[in-house]
Amino acid sequence: MVSPERSREAWHPRSWRELPAAQQPPWPDETEVDGVLKHLSTLPPLVFAGEARRLTQALAQASRGEAFVLQAGDCAESFADLSADSIRDKLKVILQMAVVLTYGSGVPVVKVGRMAGQFAKPRSLPTEDVGGMEIPSFRGHIVNDEAPTTEARTADPSRMVAAYHQSATTLNLLRAFTKGGFADLSEVHTWNQQFVASSAEGRRYEAVASEIDRALRFMRACGIDLGAEASLHQVEFWTCHEALLLGYEEAMTREDSLTGDWYDCSAHMLWVGDRTRQPDGAHVELLSGLHNPVGAKIGPTASTRDVLELCERLDPERTPGRLTLITRLGAARVEQTLPLLLRAVADAGHPVVWVCDPMHGNTFLSDGGRKTRRFDDVLAEIQGFFSAHRAEGTRPGGVHIELTGDDVTECLGGAEEVLEDDLDLRYTTTCDPRLNARQSLDLAYRVAELLRT
Repeated sequence: MVSPERSREAWHPRSWRELPAAQQPPWPDETEVDGVLKHLSTLPPLVFAGEARRLTQALAQASRGEAFVLQAGDCAESFADLSADSIRDKLKVILQMAVVLTYGSGVPVVKVGRMAGQFAKPRSLPTEDVGGMEIPSFRGHIVNDEAPTTEARTADPSRMVAAYHQSATTLNLLRAFTKGGFADLSEVHTWNQQFVASSAEGRRYEAVASEIDRALRFMRACGIDLGAEASLHQVEFWTCHEALLLGYEEAMTREDSLTGDWYDCSAHMLWVGDRTRQPDGAHVELLSGLHNPVGAKIGPTASTRDVLELCERLDPERTPGRLTLITRLGAARVEQTLPLLLRAVADAGHPVVWVCDPMHGNTFLSDGGRKTRRFDDVLAEIQGFFSAHRAEGTRPGGVHIELTGDDVTECLGGAEEVLEDDLDLRYTTTCDPRLNARQSLDLAYRVAELLRT
């Protein structure tokens, strides 16, 4: 095990290079990679240190049970899906879910999007068989293309620059939408997309929106100056992604001119995945020296010792809001596995934010060969997550959802039931299946009910 004290003293943005680095692409030309990374290191930051510090403060509230975290967005962003409409529609769903959670539970919601940087994906195997030909696996558009040819799957470092520019465009739109009037609470009805509004979930949301309108009119009638309340007219919206491509994250790391601390300016929050969370590995080493809030995915193979080592490496000073543990255990395992982890972390005094990822532990192949997830399994894992916290007297801090604003048919079930025969109708993800807008809204109501109790 790496000593936290020695690690902090020796840390620099390149120190990860001295350790084993899993899940890195087989770049054909390292000289070209070095040139791309050098270019990226000269480009402006995508986010700023002060924004990351504000997110740490918001997550600290969640660690105390004073807020609830909603992490949501695409499984993997696509170079083919960059438009104002797609970004706006995804944001609409997240804002709707946040309104439902806040209105239903009375708890403020910390909104963190898997957006503006979620381009890289870990793979179980470095290659796959397509029509009897072995080709490299698809690792996300920041590395290669999903087309099933050797040429398309060859890692191309220039894609890192394209990912940077798409992230900048996405962030620009997100800031405009969240600060420029679109996220104004008086616009709550406009977030309901037409194909959602006609559903049972959409009608239920419209009832909530009408109640919010009535409450705003009441406050205005009482003489309250609503125009002076900034929180009614704009929202704080942060971004996050898995820190998988280490060279890219190193190139985006900057020294803060105010504090002298290092921040990864590719996103407000970064996490390590269940495949890359080794305490003595390169990914944890990189995150250990950053002052962004950081997270770690915890799968069913993680022992209490593994989790405690991660806590010591990533949050040795036990700073509230610094570390988020995102559990992805599966509906069948969560109530048996999670209590042991909750107890061990609480006993060690780590003020982590516990977030439930109910997506990745519940993926399977349909009879037709499509990756999918059942809405009921997603909900069951969240229910088990809340039950485990209730039993241990700890705080459920949030949920981590893969979703889209599009009317896709990728996950089974929900109130407007998607059947196995429907999967081929609108299955557009480049990687894992996502909840559609109706399913996401349905899930938000179920989580709000759990929060109330």
